[in-house]
Amino acid sequence: MVDEGPNLVTPEGLAQIEAHIARLEAGMKSETNILLRETLARDLRYWEIRKSSAQVVTPSADGTVAFGSTVTIKRKDRTQTFRIVGVDEADASKGWISYRSPMAQAILGARPGDTIEADEPLGEIEVMNSKQPI
Repeated sequence: MVDEGPNLVTPEGLAQIEAHIARLEAGMKSETNILLRETLARDLRYWEIRKSSAQVVTPSADGTVAFGSTVTIKRKDRTQTFRIVGVDEADASKGWISYRSPMAQAILGARPGDTIEADEPLGEIEVMNSKQPI
C-alpha cells in the first residue's frame, strides 16, 4: 500500500528512490521468469508512485529541529543522536528515523536547549543540538 499525499524526502532519499527504479528496470530487461517479472513490475510500480509523489524538503538553517535535521537529545540519562528523514529512508541501523515517528513528532519545531514533555514512554526530552546537512 502506498501512503496518500506527498512523500517527503531528503535529497538522498530521492536518489535512493531513483536507484531502486533503475535497478528494477534493469532487472525487468533481463529477467525471464514470469513470476519474478511480476514481482519486479509490482515493485517498480510502487517506487514510481513514490517518486511521482516525492517532495524534496530543504530544512531551515536556523537550528530548529526540522525534517532532515540531525538531532542530539538527552532523555532518562541517555544521549541519542539521529536524523529525521522520510518514511522510505528510515533506517535504525544508520540512526535515521521517520518524521512520522513519535520521537520526531515530539521534537519537530524545538530548538537546542528546549525541554519537551512527551507522552510516555518518551517522557522528558532535552534537545541538545540540531544540525542541518551541509
